[in-house]
Amino acid sequence: MKILITGANGQLGRELQKQYKGKAVELIPTDVKDLDITDVKAVYKFVKENNPDVIINCAAHTQVDKCEEQVDLAYKINAIGPKNLASAAFAIGAEIVQVSTDYVFDGEGNTELTEFDITNPQTVYGKTKLDGENFVKTLNPKYYIVRTAWLYGDGNNFVKTMIKLSENHKELKVVNDQVGTPTSSADLAKVIIKLIEEKNYGLFHCTCKGVCSWYDFAKEIFRLENINIKVIPCTTEEFPRPAKRPKYSVLKNYMLELTTGDITNQWQESLKEYIEELHI
Repeated sequence: MKILITGANGQLGRELQKQYKGKAVELIPTDVKDLDITDVKAVYKFVKENNPDVIINCAAHTQVDKCEEQVDLAYKINAIGPKNLASAAFAIGAEIVQVSTDYVFDGEGNTELTEFDITNPQTVYGKTKLDGENFVKTLNPKYYIVRTAWLYGDGNNFVKTMIKLSENHKELKVVNDQVGTPTSSADLAKVIIKLIEEKNYGLFHCTCKGVCSWYDFAKEIFRLENINIKVIPCTTEEFPRPAKRPKYSVLKNYMLELTTGDITNQWQESLKEYIEELHI
């Protein structure tokens, strides 16, 4: 099997390459310098020349606040990019994996969100990612759309930011009224690989199990790192940002439970494994 990975230098792209190592798979890892997914001609040419069986699109404009300013760029990367990849994949009979987000929901409820719940994005990031999903569904029937949230892995992320901030601060304020599920790129990659192996097409949620706030997340990071720092819970209003954050965006891996089985870990377990790897 030949697999093309876009956004291969990101957290998920790196993890997929790590987990595919040793498997009977030929990987074609690309980043923007290799392939501009917003350029339809370049995408068709590259896909036709390399003839992959599967395209995994990890490329995205994920800086949610900048998306509010860079609207056109957000649409180009998060919506037009997936459109180009899905149609090019369809042209050669290939499958497409599109990674999406909890931001497609408004985050105003208080119950776990399934793949069957109504979307209502409140930000440019969320809207463009949902449009990307819809392009993929429309243009290629062999699709896997995988929504995730609070992702961390090999790259810049909340875990590393908290550890770095603790070096120069005796106390930190962390938001306690946004609730979700920290998700390891290792768990997400494991699920994507399983979906492809089983040809289980469709829309899936994939986060680790459990629920916490950013404050809870930070407290657990410092506990595992044995860092003595005072963590002060605060409200979203105390840290105003250009893009509205979902207050409650806990994704339920319902489609995984109903089909292949949910193989993700509890978020605390995956965080512990990740932090242990940081010290290797």
